[in-house]
Amino acid sequence: MPTIAISRGPVEYTVLEGDCEAAPLVLLHEGLGCIAMWRRFPARLAAATGRRALVFSRHGHGGSGPAPQERTPRSLHEEAHEVLPELLGRLGIHRPVLVGHSEGASIALLHAAGHPVEAVVALAPHLFAEPQTLRGVAAAREAHASGPLAKELAFYHQDPLTVFRRWSGLWLSEAFRGWDIESDLAGATAPVLLIQGDSDPYGTFAHLDAAERALGGPVQRLELAGCGHAPHLERPDDVVDAVQTFLATATATATAPGPVGRPPRLEIRP
Repeated sequence: MPTIAISRGPVEYTVLEGDCEAAPLVLLHEGLGCIAMWRRFPARLAAATGRRALVFSRHGHGGSGPAPQERTPRSLHEEAHEVLPELLGRLGIHRPVLVGHSEGASIALLHAAGHPVEAVVALAPHLFAEPQTLRGVAAAREAHASGPLAKELAFYHQDPLTVFRRWSGLWLSEAFRGWDIESDLAGATAPVLLIQGDSDPYGTFAHLDAAERALGGPVQRLELAGCGHAPHLERPDDVVDAVQTFLATATATATAPGPVGRPPRLEIRP
């Protein structure tokens, strides 16, 4: 996997080829994720949309260089406003379509509030430290201690113990209980597609409600019945179809005259 050097250290990345005239997709992984943990989804999405796709691992994840410091409640803001702009600038990417999952969705929304993007797809985004999220992280800590999760992460990360310790340690810390990014998103005026499963152990539709209140541009919302925290892995056909349709109509929606009302709630049954 190629790497590129930025100020915080080397970042592993891969680029999937597509239409050079269209805004590229940039995929932002979850808190325990990396390039490989997206599995086949980036290739499927790039093929369906005809767009290039950048997939990378954040520092401390996968094969990227180690994270230079412990995580804090400002870490996702730093990823959105410092690390991601530098990486995109080094790779010559401007006005991308951000596709983020979980923490990556939070980073995508934060970035869109302060930097030009064509659109955002937010899969199971976190906008605040919801009690259900914290219960899910606590359950993951127990699963990690019992062994299976630790073995799984070892397949994907150079330093899997540090990845898990920093992720769970931040989310379960007292300092993180008041974390909330809703007030930071008003500057995000690009079209946004929000996707959430109704069986997600890490979050509820309250995050989508908060995003709809906060975002300054047109919003579409997709609720997936019987789906957990990884819609792109659990329901890839539904997600790819939804993103393809969203990107085909996002520009028209963003420029349509007249007031933008609350979008319909789309629900897809298993």
